[in-house]
Amino acid sequence: MKTGKSILLSATLASLAAGCGTADRLSKVGQQPALNAIQDPTTTAGYRPVQMPMPEPQKAHYSPNSLWRSGNRAFFEDQRAKQIGDILTVVVTISDKAEFDNTTERSRSDSSGAGTGGALGTAIDTLFLPAGVAASDLASVNSNSNFTGAGSVDREETLETSVAAVVLQVLPNGNMVIEGRQEVRVNFEVRELVVGGIVRPEDISSDNTIASEKIAEARIGYGGRGQITDVQQPRYGSQVLDIMLPF
Repeated sequence: MKTGKSILLSATLASLAAGCGTADRLSKVGQQPALNAIQDPTTTAGYRPVQMPMPEPQKAHYSPNSLWRSGNRAFFEDQRAKQIGDILTVVVTISDKAEFDNTTERSRSDSSGAGTGGALGTAIDTLFLPAGVAASDLASVNSNSNFTGAGSVDREETLETSVAAVVLQVLPNGNMVIEGRQEVRVNFEVRELVVGGIVRPEDISSDNTIASEKIAEARIGYGGRGQITDVQQPRYGSQVLDIMLPF
């Protein structure tokens, strides 16, 4: 009874949460997507200034008889990312293919018996056991077990793209923690790419790029949200039932 109430409550809450979005989508059926007016982004509702990790400010000073100040990032200086707030390009190249085919069989058979023979067996047959039952076959146990399992995996994934990442932290050994996010919206579908991990300065190329396979603790996510993704997912009720039902 409690399980049924929980399922009903979950379904009700999911319906209420989706109600506002559903009403808005229904009101725009058959209409072309409207273009947003050109306006100051800082005046729009929900605007939040961007806050990113920044390096410690350094005071600029000039060396005697020099036209260049300290910290100037030009004129034969290494332009690769090296401090907090710097940007580098991650070249994501994933070509993964796996194929497995496993079959397992197991079979076991066991048989055991217990009884009493000789004079003692004859006495037991005569005095204690009913007709048709012999003491030589008092107990018998048989056991059989069979198991067969089969499984296969055939997977192939390919992803090639680039994304700019920001240095969030410089570790004591000089390695850098990076993270980059990219969102592309086409019609009513948004594609998201997230890249994060730890890189060595030595692995960054002269053009300030790094290959994804050289990122330690790499976290690469590629997905989407919108109408197409929504259709590919089961409805809220089905998801709730999949979680709650024990069978």
